[in-house]
Amino acid sequence: MPSNDTLTMPRTPDLLGDYEPGAFFFASPARTLLARGVCREVPHSTTADLRGRVATALREAEEAGHPAPMVVGAVPFREDRPARLLVPAAVRWTGPVARRTDASAACPEPVAGTFTAFGPVPAPGDYVRGVERALTKLTAGELKKIVLARALDVTLGAPVDVGGVLGNLVRRDPQAYGYAVDLPVGGRPGTGPRTLLGASPELLVARSGRAITTNPLAGSAPRHPDPVVDSARARALLTSDKDLREHALVIENIVEALRPYCRDLNVPAGPSLLSTASMWHLSTRITGVLDDPSVTSLELATLLHPTPAVCGTPARAARQAIEEIEPFDRGLYAGLVGWGDIHGDGEWVVTIRCAEVADRTMRLFAGAGIVAGSVPESELAETTAKFQTMLHAAGLGQGH
Repeated sequence: MPSNDTLTMPRTPDLLGDYEPGAFFFASPARTLLARGVCREVPHSTTADLRGRVATALREAEEAGHPAPMVVGAVPFREDRPARLLVPAAVRWTGPVARRTDASAACPEPVAGTFTAFGPVPAPGDYVRGVERALTKLTAGELKKIVLARALDVTLGAPVDVGGVLGNLVRRDPQAYGYAVDLPVGGRPGTGPRTLLGASPELLVARSGRAITTNPLAGSAPRHPDPVVDSARARALLTSDKDLREHALVIENIVEALRPYCRDLNVPAGPSLLSTASMWHLSTRITGVLDDPSVTSLELATLLHPTPAVCGTPARAARQAIEEIEPFDRGLYAGLVGWGDIHGDGEWVVTIRCAEVADRTMRLFAGAGIVAGSVPESELAETTAKFQTMLHAAGLGQGH
């Protein structure tokens, strides 16, 4: 349990029931965090400036009498976009959220009304053509991998029940990292209060004392309701040359970034399978011991961000190609979300399987890793499958 687990407010058995829009919520497989109010806001800055600004906000909160200040929030994909980070006034901790095993997990009640419009950005055919452009860059040797994303704008007949969607996300996938982040008014979607909701399967980095853990994912396959077919898909993923190459590129990048900071780094010889309710993933859980205990969890997270799992490699060329091909701003999608305390401990996950929600609108995000041998139509199908996490949580039908 993190060092601030005795903070300010009494524990309750289930913090999901106490969540209201405007709060910060974060559920890992081991514990649940609910933070309310604002003690200090971290001023908007680029990713390169975050370390000093966060340290200042935490120090000021401590000097003002906060018993155990921590920072919570989200950092965007692009380093020139503002982060959404703050020191909350009050924090509560409990253990992990209980998994829902009844029929409602498979078919949750709609909590977002009936939809009136789906708007994929880009359209499916344009996304396929974007993948083809990326493959041309790969063939020319400009890239080894690129992740191309698309968005899905959903307009509904009634305001979205943000707490209900969050509850469905977290209870269906308790091994994922469920989160809700209050966002400033304005921007997409809508112009009123906004919330970033998601259930990420991918741990970017966790730090407890000198011990660190990262669990990158790369290489995916959709789940299937038939157990026989589902098992076959899992086995095929574990032996897929294309997916194993994609995964190896991510692991190589992360290990190269972490080695200078770690006295020990334990890297498994090959990936294992990780499952969510909608997807199979290739997963490698890497652990290490920091040389310097002053290196915080957020510093490590920004060091790794963005990994090739959400950007590509080489990173600079992949970023440029994403700007050229994707017709929308990712915002906080494919960034990082989590918490870090004044001692440097914390948990940060990759902001995927998510949506921005405002009133009657939801903007969903999904991406796919493109390497040599990728099939454009298959990458389109992968993004469609990834949309299902959020659509299912809202009680909606199939994506586009």
